Amino acid sequence: MNPKYLLIISLFISFLSSNTFAEKTHGIAMHGNPKYEEGFAHLDYVNPDAPKGGSVRFGAYGAFDNLNRVAFKGSKAAGLGYINDTLMRRVWDEAFTLYGLIAEHVDMPEDRSSITFYINPKAKFHDGSSITRKDVLFSLEIFQTKGTPNQKKTYGKVVSTEMVGVNGIKMNFINNEDKELPLIVAGFLPIIPEKYYSNIDVTKTFLDIPLGSGPYQIESLEPGRQIKYQRVKDYWAKDLPVHKGQYNFDQIIYDYYKDSTVLVEAFKVGDYDYRREYNAKRWFSEYNFDAVSSGDVVLNEMKNDRPSGMNALVFNSRKDIFSNPRVRYALSFAYDHEWINKVLYNNAYVRTDSYFDNSPLASSGLPSLEELKILEPFKNELPTEIFTTTYAPPKTDGSGNPRENLRTAKKILEEEGWVVSDGKLMKDGKHFEFEFLIVSPSVERIALAFQKTLEVLGITMNVRTVDSSQYQARLLNYDFDMIKASWNVSLSPGNEQQFYYGSEVGKKEGSRNYAGVNSKVVNVLIEKLIGAQTREELTTAIHALDRVLLWGHYVIPLYHSNTDRIAYWDMFDFPETIPLYGIVIESWWIDQEKEKNLNR
Repeated sequence: MNPKYLLIISLFISFLSSNTFAEKTHGIAMHGNPKYEEGFAHLDYVNPDAPKGGSVRFGAYGAFDNLNRVAFKGSKAAGLGYINDTLMRRVWDEAFTLYGLIAEHVDMPEDRSSITFYINPKAKFHDGSSITRKDVLFSLEIFQTKGTPNQKKTYGKVVSTEMVGVNGIKMNFINNEDKELPLIVAGFLPIIPEKYYSNIDVTKTFLDIPLGSGPYQIESLEPGRQIKYQRVKDYWAKDLPVHKGQYNFDQIIYDYYKDSTVLVEAFKVGDYDYRREYNAKRWFSEYNFDAVSSGDVVLNEMKNDRPSGMNALVFNSRKDIFSNPRVRYALSFAYDHEWINKVLYNNAYVRTDSYFDNSPLASSGLPSLEELKILEPFKNELPTEIFTTTYAPPKTDGSGNPRENLRTAKKILEEEGWVVSDGKLMKDGKHFEFEFLIVSPSVERIALAFQKTLEVLGITMNVRTVDSSQYQARLLNYDFDMIKASWNVSLSPGNEQQFYYGSEVGKKEGSRNYAGVNSKVVNVLIEKLIGAQTREELTTAIHALDRVLLWGHYVIPLYHSNTDRIAYWDMFDFPETIPLYGIVIESWWIDQEKEKNLNR
């Protein structure tokens, strides 16, 4: 045979055997294979025969002034996620796996350099019009150009698209280093209708009821006070395996309260039906009311295996007063966790010592050999403690008078040029003074306890409480010295870490990089965890990132609980199986007989 033809055949065979082609599949997993096989009937943690009907009411704190899924200014109304479907749906009994929704099937090469979504021809918006590839492309481009800093960065990695066949849309990525990107696009990109959003300024907040495609649509609202959702009875995806047995309430209502104490009391008298309690002391001291004694209100505690994330007092390192990590470290000695946990919370909490606590993702001990391979190239840029010392937040004896800790804090501050003069901590003629911005009265007790200890060091911390709209506006522009904040994480951390700690997004308004982390090493580690091809690689990168963040002293870690505490009026039933991530309220339903017998 002519050598020319042999070469052509050889190249063609090589092309076919490459990763260019992939089989269509019903689901994709971050690592490994999806748990549920093609054609599965329903998820394991639902009751596929759960009855539909009834109304459920939730309480929400603060107010809202935005129904726009794109604009990141203002305060979005609770429950907006119910009105827009995504290309695929995430499930809660796997670390990070998605199954077909708007995209009936997908194909993705092994190197994850692209993904092709095949749109379900049954997919509809609430007005009955079809969800098309044009809507998918429009949604992608809108969030690439008008979304949050993190959305722009993440979706911006889709560098080109092409239409495939009758109903396919292929997205090509800038490279194949971000292994999570196909799942982020599949599960987190809200598909919004072009015909609605192309006629408005998507960067501005609005309170007009938008056109959606999800299991619920907005029925009515009182701006800032209440929003009511109605189940879409002819919802196009109600019988899909990922939705079977879910979204069972006919109505979901969120009532807003501007006072957290009133919010609790409203639940006690039956003004809303379900409450998740995050304050352990309140759980033990304020849930002994009559409805609990009579059995009309059920209290339930359930252990979880979710990473707790980081709940902390956050230094804004953009501010001169907190730009020095040694100064930030000194102030951590003034936070008396043991006394606060004992006096304010009845010792109900565990001190947090990792950004990924309560999970195998948390770093511990000294770096492993695999971690050292990542960290040692940056040894000159990192604190030596990362390599020599196991991180632990400062501890006290719980007496409320942490003398030894304050001596340590004073010593560190003096080393950084801060000295006490006439009872005030001074440097270069400036007093050490800052503002702790809070929005919830529940944070005030922590703030006042911290304030009292700081006074001993000659530091003035002013506590300022503002309403939720002011608070959100100031967070948007990082207009604060210190706040209390938390970052939630999953068992498969990825692109959201850029939004939390990435330098690039932290320089733009609207990110959650509240601390102003601006570290080349952090950026590299985030890229490594995003590009991890195995669970082992992911864990190693996260352990390394955890250490760098902890020893950067960007926050004072507070506490966490590995228990979900919920209270609800006894009108619900729910499946026996609780998935990996905990309670899934979408799988609950109302027992009409129980509801009739309630004494509110």
